Amino acid sequence: MTDAVVALILATRHQPGDLTVPAQWMVDIDLASLGAGLERWTADDRTIRQEYAWVPEPIFREKRAALLRGFLERPALYATSYFQEKYEAQARLNLADAIQRLERTDNKPD
Repeated sequence: MTDAVVALILATRHQPGDLTVPAQWMVDIDLASLGAGLERWTADDRTIRQEYAWVPEPIFREKRAALLRGFLERPALYATSYFQEKYEAQARLNLADAIQRLERTDNKPD
């Protein structure tokens, strides 16, 4: 049982590869916030910046944009049809918006 729980937790590292059905659900739950409404998405995005306040702004913007771009470039963000139908479209809008804000030329944090 412990091995199964560890495998589910490690699945949230979002590494390429085949996932078991329970791991697909775990990863989709982990990524659910990407598809939140704009107000919630923006609040979560600000919280992430606060968590990484120790990272200089230019480095944070570069690395965060690259991470989000990696998600956006996936053919599908979510593995399960439930999450694809419920969150995929909004998640793609949120990711594109966040990337655009991170790559702004004025470099002012939101």
